[in-house]
Amino acid sequence: MRRLVALAAAVGVLAVAGCSDLGETDADLDYVGGDGQIITITPEDRDGPVEATGEGVDGEELDLADYRGQVVVANVWWSGCGPCVREMPLLVDVVGDVEGAVLLGVNVRDASAENARAFERGLEVDFPSFYDPGSEVLLAFKKIRPQAIPSTAVLDGEGRLAALVTGEVTSPVTLRDVIADVVAEQD
Repeated sequence: MRRLVALAAAVGVLAVAGCSDLGETDADLDYVGGDGQIITITPEDRDGPVEATGEGVDGEELDLADYRGQVVVANVWWSGCGPCVREMPLLVDVVGDVEGAVLLGVNVRDASAENARAFERGLEVDFPSFYDPGSEVLLAFKKIRPQAIPSTAVLDGEGRLAALVTGEVTSPVTLRDVIADVVAEQD
């Protein structure tokens, strides 16, 4: 019985741990990073569209359905995440280079929308982000592990998950190609 309790406690600690750019737990940062690998999903293997609505960091309502017909690059971030800070300018540049793609954010873990807005101002972020401290929007993506921040999902024009990066995006070329391939599917 003690082993079962110890195992349950260990699993609980791992479940709430967060991301580091080293891919292991960093108690000071409270997040766990992924490996940055891009996983693509062929059109015939994609699930139905991701359905998510919620309040934006700016207080406006956001609905993923409003972006149907466009490729959406959805980035999960929070202001206390070092890898999120590093990758944000890269994401903005990459998505800006691909016609037919838009960037949306999913802000998790920030205690207030003001913290998220300060992050956006500091990095000159000009795209909308869900303010999702309860992770309801994040959970709609189903394949993104809630503790893996940052993560980036590419949704096709129908709103279906077409590609996923769990961890910091470090290669603009590969991500740009993946996004361009998903945009080309619409033609």
